[in-house]
Amino acid sequence: MALSSRSVAAATRYLGALALLAVGVEHLEQFSVDHYAAIPTIGTLFALNFASAALIACALAAPTRRLPGHAGAIAARLLCLGGIGTAAGALAGLLVSESTGLFGFMETGYRPAIVLSIALDAATIVLLAVHLAIGRIPRTRRAPGTAPVSDAPA
Repeated sequence: MALSSRSVAAATRYLGALALLAVGVEHLEQFSVDHYAAIPTIGTLFALNFASAALIACALAAPTRRLPGHAGAIAARLLCLGGIGTAAGALAGLLVSESTGLFGFMETGYRPAIVLSIALDAATIVLLAVHLAIGRIPRTRRAPGTAPVSDAPA
């Protein structure tokens, strides 16, 4: 059974939203349980990561096509870009903090929380990028008994 591009697009969008929410929850856990809240600047960044990831993930799960006018057509794409930026920023910050330090803080080793964070950031980036790529593929129409006709401009 072949999957349609619409079902793959929907799956990557919602799985990407879920992965992004997990990125935020992971940062919230580190903020509160592992006491990153006490680290100047880094604690604030962890709290902001949770807030932005949760907000964007919830918006990605919402039916944005129902927004009026042009907003409905571009909302999902902009939200995907925001989710990719949030996850990529978290991943970049982690990699910098492990190699040279970030705002006077240096992360050491690959404890399970760091491995999980890397995996969630990567999954978010891949899933939302695939969603964006699928949205750029022209859809084809087919009347019964005819060859496919592309919606792409000639």
